[in-house]
Amino acid sequence: MRTIIQFLLLSTYLLSQDTNDTFPLSEHLMPFAPYVGKTFKGKFAHSTAEKPVYDISHWERALNGNAIRILHSVNNGEYGGESIIMWDTEKESLASWYFTTAGFYTMATFEFDGKRLIALEDVSGNQNGITKVKTIIQLLPDGKLHNRSKYLMNNAWVDGHEIYYQEARDAKVVFK
Repeated sequence: MRTIIQFLLLSTYLLSQDTNDTFPLSEHLMPFAPYVGKTFKGKFAHSTAEKPVYDISHWERALNGNAIRILHSVNNGEYGGESIIMWDTEKESLASWYFTTAGFYTMATFEFDGKRLIALEDVSGNQNGITKVKTIIQLLPDGKLHNRSKYLMNNAWVDGHEIYYQEARDAKVVFK
């Protein structure tokens, strides 16, 4: 019985540790290190006081440091998704898969341009006719996260969403 209690205490301790420091990321994922282990909350630029739209985004190390997992939810689960970002050895680039609560998914390539993360996603099954999404994510000097996107709809690029996030340690991603 004592061994079980010691194991549970040790497991709880290890799980509570900052995995960023305890376990490394693969060399290809090191540019993500400033994001990992953080939760951000942001308000969509088109939000209004009468109808606010918030996104919670949590970034974590996954698959023994060979992947980054991003969970996010909009307005406490009205919409959400999960991304896995890994190094694609065949394409020699970062790749991701994003699955949504709306039933569609995307596959993307990622690259870092200085301090900006640029993703180009191929979209499958979107009911609004979106076939591609280009997203630029940047961690700003003040610690805020800026996310801006454009959508390819009916062969034309249109402005998508824009969000400024702040780190929100107590915020939780919610799925219904």
